[in-house]
Amino acid sequence: MSKNYDPKMHTAEHLLNQTMVRNFGCNRCFSAHINQKKSKCDYIFDRALTEVRQLQETVNQQIKKDHQVIIDVLSKEDAQIQFNLERVPDQEGLNELRIVRIGDFDACPCIGPHVSSTKEIGSFKITTTGYKEGVLRIRFKLLPAG
Repeated sequence: MSKNYDPKMHTAEHLLNQTMVRNFGCNRCFSAHINQKKSKCDYIFDRALTEVRQLQETVNQQIKKDHQVIIDVLSKEDAQIQFNLERVPDQEGLNELRIVRIGDFDACPCIGPHVSSTKEIGSFKITTTGYKEGVLRIRFKLLPAG
């Protein structure tokens, strides 16, 4: 993996993505910039986000559930049935994909580092959102649990 993602922040990104999918019926982010201090995710969306507090609370509820993070491996054939593989780099000869499962809340193909339990993440805080030309940007950071 060429990027050096922070495991806490990267796992929080997964929770944010699944919350967006469940609450708003959109796809997972199409672009993300994940850093230890602050991160952002971009979504194809039809409006500015007015439910910032609700979104933040839902992600924090999932963190507090102490979901175990499990790394699984699926055949590429099975993964294609269960997941959207658009963002997975096409690697010739690749027969298996690494699937990250966060309790029963989220599962997706991913090669990045993750925590072993969501309680390790801390507290999720949306710092700002922006909307322009069909793209919703959510910026966030993590705070110590409290």
